[in-house]
Amino acid sequence: MSVQGNLVSSLAMPLRWGDMDAYGHANNTVYFRFFEEARIVWLAKLELGGTGEPTGPVIIKTSATFLKELTHPATVLVETYAGKAGNTSLDTYHLLKDADTGDVYAEGYAKIVWMDKTTRKSTRLPDTLRALAAE
Repeated sequence: MSVQGNLVSSLAMPLRWGDMDAYGHANNTVYFRFFEEARIVWLAKLELGGTGEPTGPVIIKTSATFLKELTHPATVLVETYAGKAGNTSLDTYHLLKDADTGDVYAEGYAKIVWMDKTTRKSTRLPDTLRALAAE
């Protein structure tokens, strides 16, 4: 996997001591939490997909490639990229980096589908997201 698309957001977050596992490094689920938080913060800044809105994102596919061990203490920087847009979906990519050194810990991917919260079916991707997508 390689990161593709347009850089749309960067978010710094601390690795918490409790994010470590018995092997002395960040548990693999923590990487997905970082990606999730970065997506939610990005969409909130765009005023899209909030809890009171009739439509919002669901993730139908996600993956990560772990490149370097992440240990406490650390502050990570999650860069979010908007990839290809479909009628109802958007490919997103993430780079999880060390905020100080720029070392890359992981690459991530998530396919977002925009959903109507009443019908529970996919609906047209908002124009705001479509405009940010890579060609």
